[in-house]
Amino acid sequence: MRVLVGLSLALGLSLVLAQGLLAKALETVATERADRQAFVSLRALEDLVQRAGGTGESVRAVVSAWQQQLPPGSAVRVIAFSGIQLEASTFPGDTEDRAAPRRLSREEKPLYDRGQRLRAAVETNREEGTARKLEVEAEALPNGGRQLSAPVEVDGAVVGLVELATPPLKEPLYPSKGALALWLLLPLVLCAAASFVVRRQGLLVLASVVALVVGVGGYASYSLDMLDDQVRETQTLVAGQLRAMSERAQAVLAERQLATEPALQPGNWDADQFRRPLGLVTPAGAVNEAAVTARVAELRSGAGRALGGLGALALAVLLFIGMGGLARTVETVVENRTAYAYIAPAMVGMVVLVFFPFFYGITLSFTDSNLYNTGQSLTDIWVGLRNYAEILGDFTLARRAQDGSIVFNYLNFYYTLFFTVVWTVTNVTIGVTVGLVLALILNVQGLALRPVYRVLLILPWAMPNYITALIWKGMFHQQFGVVNHVIRMFGGQGLAWYDTPVSSFLTVLATNGWLSFPFMMVVSLGALTSIPTELYEAARVDGASRWQQFTAITLPALKPALVPAIILSVVWTFNQFNVIFLVTEGEPSNSTEILVTQAYKYAFQRYRYGYAAAYSTVIFGILLLYSVVQNRMSRATEAA
Repeated sequence: MRVLVGLSLALGLSLVLAQGLLAKALETVATERADRQAFVSLRALEDLVQRAGGTGESVRAVVSAWQQQLPPGSAVRVIAFSGIQLEASTFPGDTEDRAAPRRLSREEKPLYDRGQRLRAAVETNREEGTARKLEVEAEALPNGGRQLSAPVEVDGAVVGLVELATPPLKEPLYPSKGALALWLLLPLVLCAAASFVVRRQGLLVLASVVALVVGVGGYASYSLDMLDDQVRETQTLVAGQLRAMSERAQAVLAERQLATEPALQPGNWDADQFRRPLGLVTPAGAVNEAAVTARVAELRSGAGRALGGLGALALAVLLFIGMGGLARTVETVVENRTAYAYIAPAMVGMVVLVFFPFFYGITLSFTDSNLYNTGQSLTDIWVGLRNYAEILGDFTLARRAQDGSIVFNYLNFYYTLFFTVVWTVTNVTIGVTVGLVLALILNVQGLALRPVYRVLLILPWAMPNYITALIWKGMFHQQFGVVNHVIRMFGGQGLAWYDTPVSSFLTVLATNGWLSFPFMMVVSLGALTSIPTELYEAARVDGASRWQQFTAITLPALKPALVPAIILSVVWTFNQFNVIFLVTEGEPSNSTEILVTQAYKYAFQRYRYGYAAAYSTVIFGILLLYSVVQNRMSRATEAA
């Protein structure tokens, strides 16, 4: 019975999710179809407006002629930046006293801003020689239609904006519920029939797995075929739209006696939002079968991966229930329900605040997510291990300049890792050494004002570290800092502490040393007080010197407390964001960045979110490896 229940739940879960994914994919294909058809009309109109000069009566005549062949409910308008005016429009609101040509009103400022945004995108992409910013904007309208905006260029300069509003989109094709029912019921019937023949539990589970593969595989095949048909139908419709627009554009050129050179290039009208031709339709308006086949294969591959993941999920659910895992889990939860009730809030908090961000970050590391594609799905920007290859595969630590000098690549991962290791080792060494020395001093019997010293020495740790960091940053100021003031008092010359990598490193080393020694002092002092005094008395009787007592008694007794504290200190220092970010800000030229601040800047200053996520994952791996190795080598945690 539980095998059938498991199969029912696994099939139901996987097929319902698969149907939802298929419905979303079909909706995306329908939206892409409508957008591409509208893009063809918009790009053709853009070409004609450009040939009409971007302003004047010729533009209004082109717009009027173009409106006649658009579907009912469509509208176009042209905005000229010169004079900030509406040059031509067939929008319902632009009639009578608001008819074009006229100057844009204050309420229409977003139209002008959109045009300036597109002009900036065109100029940026042209200067950089890349396609980084979208040159065509598309947005949904309240009535269910789409509005597309593209720049108008005349003699290489963006002089205006052309917009096309489409009628409400048609309802996308929805997956058949009959197919869902077929591939849900057929495996259940097969498994139920097998249960009357097979009595052994293992064989019945195997039969249910086969039935699950039949159900998920059958629906996957149906989904991929349906998606294939819709994609190919899209290419056919876009090709027809391209032929119609090409013929109409030629007619308008002849009617309005517009420039015919250079010749129209309809093949460029079927483009993406960077105005790059997609290549799925030929300039003559025929479907490019080779490109479409490659596109369909790519879509089938992505959809196949998604459906394969659902199949794996369904298999896990089936085995968990069919092998009795669910029954044992329920029994355990019911038996210990009070304990689970107490830890449930904490577990929910951990899932929401820790586990979900952690695994989402790892997923993001396999994408090219950045500021300009945040609206795209993860599958569209999936790049696999490319980010990790860029991070770990770049060994260009330095290069030789034209004058023969060596120039370090401070953005290189291995340089930053080396600096982080140096930063961590020096800081932990200073913190442990100073903390241990102070703890030994405070542990001296009969020391006067010991409670006062303890309070004073803990204050650097008690203060918020960002306040301490800002204070130390001010102390190293070249003109007004107290450090340079003291140097000048003794006849020296103040230093520009943040102008060289070494002096800049010394500033953060002093700051973090000040912040780190109190923790080690408290840990060491606590461990020292637990050492029996009889051990020292016996050592003195045997003639041991103070150094021998320290190495033979104090250090071994401190090890169980110090080693875990050192591990914690290494992790904290390795990720000490505030001191680096607030004191040196990575200057000069990113030479004092540690891994965590570099990851932050990749995310929030260079806006490479996927790359920053991969960077952070590498940092996590380094610290995890360090902690495991350190624990195994010391065995201090188990001994404690």
